[in-house]
Amino acid sequence: MCSRWVVLAFCCLGQLCAGQSLKPQTAVPQLVTNNPTLTTVALEKPFCMFDSSLYPNKSYVIYLYAMKESASAISSLVTTTNSKPLNSTFQQTSGGKLGPYKAAMFNVPNCASPPKFTDVGDINKVSDILKQYLFRVGDDGTCLYDPNFLAVCNPPLTPDTTYRFKYVLVDITEGIMKDQTLWSDPIKTRRAKLPLKIDTWPGRRSGGMIVITSILSVLVFLLLAGLLASVSSAVMGSEASSAERKHVSQTIQQSEPRPQLSSE
Repeated sequence: MCSRWVVLAFCCLGQLCAGQSLKPQTAVPQLVTNNPTLTTVALEKPFCMFDSSLYPNKSYVIYLYAMKESASAISSLVTTTNSKPLNSTFQQTSGGKLGPYKAAMFNVPNCASPPKFTDVGDINKVSDILKQYLFRVGDDGTCLYDPNFLAVCNPPLTPDTTYRFKYVLVDITEGIMKDQTLWSDPIKTRRAKLPLKIDTWPGRRSGGMIVITSILSVLVFLLLAGLLASVSSAVMGSEASSAERKHVSQTIQQSEPRPQLSSE
């Protein structure tokens, strides 16, 4: 009997915590093919994640926090003791190494009218759909160096580094956190390739193909050189022939007897 009550209690607890079991996810590959990049991660916005925490006559926003996986678990809290959301910045946390920083702030996505992915085929609507559907962390390369920048700074992430992300629902009327997701699974940015290892060919080539390509290049060069030599020789021969004809013509004109004028 006691075990049944324990099971029932856990079931009820699971129902109450269902909203907090969600976590940020990377955007689907169909919409974002290159994700993550060296310095950015595209995440799905939290559609319908916080609906049960929204109340009328209240104003809400979403905070997105980011931190490096190397940050300690103790420093992963995103609120103060009185439920105030942290306003820690990228600089204050050494880019997320010391703890989470606020990477973005945006309106709560409208669960009643999510983006229609069937409209992706329309070129005029793709940009709007992507803005509604996803948020790209690390997409602002200038905010760190702009002294007049006052909004939330979302600077580029570090290549070959693992990050975690969290969405937080904030009641801006009271200035406190109302709900939050779990931290995301580890998401690693891409690693930059060394210049010597970058394949600059349209496709990979074997050693034999490289030799053949080199031989063909030399043959093409010799063919072009021979063609240029032939054209040059023809031009020079034409000029010599023209000069010779001109010389013969002048000689003939000089050898012809001139008519003498008769004196009266």
